[in-house]
Amino acid sequence: MELNIDSTKNKLSTSGLKVTPQRMAILEAIYKLENHPTAENIIEYIRETHPNIATGTVYKVLDTLVEKNLIKRVKTDRDIMRYDGMMESHHHLYCSECDLIEDYVDEELDLILKNYFRDKKLPGFYLEDIVVQVRGTFDKC
Repeated sequence: MELNIDSTKNKLSTSGLKVTPQRMAILEAIYKLENHPTAENIIEYIRETHPNIATGTVYKVLDTLVEKNLIKRVKTDRDIMRYDGMMESHHHLYCSECDLIEDYVDEELDLILKNYFRDKKLPGFYLEDIVVQVRGTFDKC
């Protein structure tokens, strides 16, 4: 995911958040680090340029960014919380060997799933989003 400083600042301000160095650094880390980073990956990355950002601050900012729908949480089979900066509709290909997560965009699959659940008319349930995590192994592992 490509980082654009102005668009990142705009995302923060349009979501009602103040643009702070901490928020900018954490969003930069999420966009620049590949494979849906953990909080620990993010902390390690930002410590190189922002050594004074406290660990607790990172966790609070991550919670705020999730709350404001600027990033998403992704939980792996190993119960590790990861963060995803891609907010467009997509799914995940998860490698059970190496813990790699790759984004998978498939509009045909999205349509099939939405129609399926629309037709099921589950009583008392209102569909918000469908995110599929497909588990397997990559040949590069």
